Amino acid sequence: MEFLLSIRTETCSMVEMARYIINLSEDERLGLEDLLSRKRVSKLKTQRAQILLRADEGMTDSEVADEVGVGTATVERIRKRAVLQGIGAALDRKQQEGISRQPKLDGRAEAHLVRLACSKPPEGFSRWTLTLLGDKLVELNLVDTVSKTTIHRRLKKTTSSHGR
Repeated sequence: MEFLLSIRTETCSMVEMARYIINLSEDERLGLEDLLSRKRVSKLKTQRAQILLRADEGMTDSEVADEVGVGTATVERIRKRAVLQGIGAALDRKQQEGISRQPKLDGRAEAHLVRLACSKPPEGFSRWTLTLLGDKLVELNLVDTVSKTTIHRRLKKTTSSHGR
């Protein structure tokens, strides 16, 4: 399904802003209405399809927001994404552009962690604890700091016995 949309730039007295106008063809409208008539469609997709259909009818952002039950900023974002990236991109969730933060343990540190967990525990302990493993990784200068949760998650991915 191919979608035809247009952009119109209007100038306000104080601020220049772009208005993203939705002009759907008959096939596009039918495709969105078909999407809404399906039984198993996520609420997010349903709301976005409703936004696009109402925007095509000429409703203002605030009218669409009130009718669909979302904020006006959501309506603006959906219009903009539909015009710039297409209807498919407007209906689906936005893809994450990159990981939010780098992993604390790289492959080398993770290998050391597994090796430690499978080795004999320190003197005075019957087995490795998450805190002991974290302290040992810091002591070996593999990481500056590491939480027990990070250690737990990394060890959970392996099939080793973790020192038992």
